[in-house]
Amino acid sequence: MSTEDIRTDLHGRIEPGILYFGTPVVLLSTRNEDGTANLAPMSSAFWLGWRGMLGLGARSQTAVNLLRERECVLNLPDDSLADAVDRLALTTGRDPVPEGKARRGYRFEGDKFGRAGLTEVPSETVRAPRAAECPVAMEAVVAGVHPLAEDDPEQRGGILVFEVRIQRVLVHDAIRVPGTDDHVDPDRWRPLIMSFQQLYGLGPRLRESALASIPERMYRGPDIARSRLAGAADALRG
Repeated sequence: MSTEDIRTDLHGRIEPGILYFGTPVVLLSTRNEDGTANLAPMSSAFWLGWRGMLGLGARSQTAVNLLRERECVLNLPDDSLADAVDRLALTTGRDPVPEGKARRGYRFEGDKFGRAGLTEVPSETVRAPRAAECPVAMEAVVAGVHPLAEDDPEQRGGILVFEVRIQRVLVHDAIRVPGTDDHVDPDRWRPLIMSFQQLYGLGPRLRESALASIPERMYRGPDIARSRLAGAADALRG
């Protein structure tokens, strides 16, 4: 195919309410003030080396716990745990439920592990428990807290990005490369993926997600409108 045959107008402009193109689900376990455990599904996470960046609503129970306890466990479910993860959808450990979550249909749940049907096991280096059924558990401490969208008065203070330092990685033997102590076998590790509110494995969608009952428009923020202004400014400069 010659360069003349390649289309240059493949992209069409859209304005989705969220930009979750697909990341692994994390079940983030933390300790509540009374010593009980909280377990929260999230997917706004990425890793560089043994550091992780976790994006959370500032008023969530998980964020409150992280700010106080400065530690957590990043439990990674595989695709067999889709039902357990979905049982935690639309629940929060915060009582009363924050207004924004209440509008989206969230309800208080004091026993997150029980609700998910997962088993608490003691961690080795932090006080927050691990989820026994998750094939991967990464014990971590908070290394830094970074506010997001500080440039926007409407969003300022609403989202925090936690930088965590991983200090213990524990995996099920079933996903370890046989005979090694530092290799996960990607052909055996089947992460649970969240893409645009739906749960997937490395293949077709596994099931309908309760989280997808929230209309995407409820996630729309002022950055979408701001992007239009940026495009107009570029046109003026051109």
